[in-house]
Amino acid sequence: MIRARESKSAPVGVVGKVLRILEALDGSPAGLQLREIALQTGINKSTAYRFLAHLEKEDYLFRDNGGAYIVAPKLARLGSGISYHATLRKVSNPVLTSIAQSTKETVNLGVLDGNEILYLDVMESTHSFRMVSKPGMRRPLSCTALGKAILAFLPDEQREEILPTLTFERFTQYTISNLPRLRRELARIAQQGYALDDQETNLGAVCVAAPILDESGKVAAAISVSGPVTRIGRDRCQAFAVTVRKGARQISGSMGQRH
Repeated sequence: MIRARESKSAPVGVVGKVLRILEALDGSPAGLQLREIALQTGINKSTAYRFLAHLEKEDYLFRDNGGAYIVAPKLARLGSGISYHATLRKVSNPVLTSIAQSTKETVNLGVLDGNEILYLDVMESTHSFRMVSKPGMRRPLSCTALGKAILAFLPDEQREEILPTLTFERFTQYTISNLPRLRRELARIAQQGYALDDQETNLGAVCVAAPILDESGKVAAAISVSGPVTRIGRDRCQAFAVTVRKGARQISGSMGQRH
């Protein structure tokens, strides 16, 4: 009888240790190193590493370039939207930084928020003349590259719920002004894999975006590169399309998407 009770209680001990690890990580949005996790939880380093390695393999944890463990989007989504956004920013940061360094232009991360695009992160160009956005800013879906990249890859049912709610404010003479035209644009984006805002939101500004997919293959966000048309001509725009698509695939992989 004693052996039976001990065997039943053993898994509970394992679960308790895993929960202590997750609680420690939840209280440290910037992430924790292995030694910090062991210290905070009182779990032996080798034991903690086995749990962490398994959770990372199952896409519940993410390990950043510095070796710190953080809660991955797959797990963060089970909590609040704010936690999910914080994790998405953390996971995306190395890729956004790399793109900003290679393109020398402003790089943006955005998510769907109702019928608008919400900017989660912005890395501004170092050029004195640059496109300026701010985290927390919202813009229309129908004329921004980020918004169109997300719309084009939404499940049909979800997209059809959103499209009738859109208003088509004309920001420039290039702004998409009606739903039929937007539908044609979204079909083209779905086929080519990236979206373009060619002076639709601001005269003189060009933006190229690509969708980020989660572990289930659903669109979770989008990244973009934006800058003045004087620096982003047709050839450079095509090169940026390759760059943002590659970056979006990298982030998708970090979020558990299997290609």
